[in-house]
Amino acid sequence: MANTKNHGRLAQDMKREVIGIIGQMKDPRLAGGLLTVTRLDVTPDLDVAKVYVSVLGRPEGPQEAIAALNRGAGHIRTEVSRRMHIRKAPRFVFVQDDGAAYAAHINELLAGLDKGEE
Repeated sequence: MANTKNHGRLAQDMKREVIGIIGQMKDPRLAGGLLTVTRLDVTPDLDVAKVYVSVLGRPEGPQEAIAALNRGAGHIRTEVSRRMHIRKAPRFVFVQDDGAAYAAHINELLAGLDKGEE
């Protein structure tokens, strides 16, 4: 089993490759809006990689983009395996990351508190 230092490095390298592959995908559901990979968590046995994606600027919401990424997960897995020269690439699961929206909501609440004190 790999130690945590190598495991973290592998996750960062894998995140970099996933970002590059998503940028080259031609699915129209991924175009139009800001799609950002915020985090990638890999299980210690390299079986599953959970990819957290933030999607902003889409009027229909992030569900279509997440569905398109999960649909193309096999292609992404093959490309990551080929680019990183690894025999066993993890199965990718894409989930929505609401961290940016949550931070914006907290900032609005804090701004409202500042106006209430004045």
